[in-house]
Amino acid sequence: MPDIGRRGFVKGATLGALAFTVGGTEILMAPGEARARNVPFRLLDAHQGDTIEALGETLVPTARESGIAHFIDQQLSVPPHEALLQARLLNIRPPFADFYRTAIKTIDERSRKIFGRDFAQLSAADQHEFVDRMRQNKVEDWTGPPGALVYAALRADAVDVVYGTMEGYEALGIPYMPHIQPEKRW
Repeated sequence: MPDIGRRGFVKGATLGALAFTVGGTEILMAPGEARARNVPFRLLDAHQGDTIEALGETLVPTARESGIAHFIDQQLSVPPHEALLQARLLNIRPPFADFYRTAIKTIDERSRKIFGRDFAQLSAADQHEFVDRMRQNKVEDWTGPPGALVYAALRADAVDVVYGTMEGYEALGIPYMPHIQPEKRW
């Protein structure tokens, strides 16, 4: 990100902006803006993005429009020690892409077995039922990372992308303080 500069990066970070590649140039924007502009994924494919969006929306309303899939994809592309993903905080072993891909694959396999369709194609009621089973580790023949761990990681990622911005703070009624000056000492 040498074109952005430190000051621009810090300012963007306080606004919830991340570096996305558009036309070969890195641009700071919020994940929701990247989604709205159809910025291509770096590591996820479209189906994986759809599944993450459906799961994120089930866990935290507005996660889809807030750019949950773009957030996760962008964070998978940075060095693991810099990632803002909950997988890092939950001590999931890098590469984190393996965790998310395996979780998505397992979610869709089990969804097809239980409901006959991929998770993203289910009704909202069926998605909620599936997530509730996953949260309790009660999905039969689950083969990926424990369902409760997938639930915890993706729910926290969805909370971060929805509420970890100035707009999110505002929606929660938390005042935004962009710059607090320390007291001057005379």
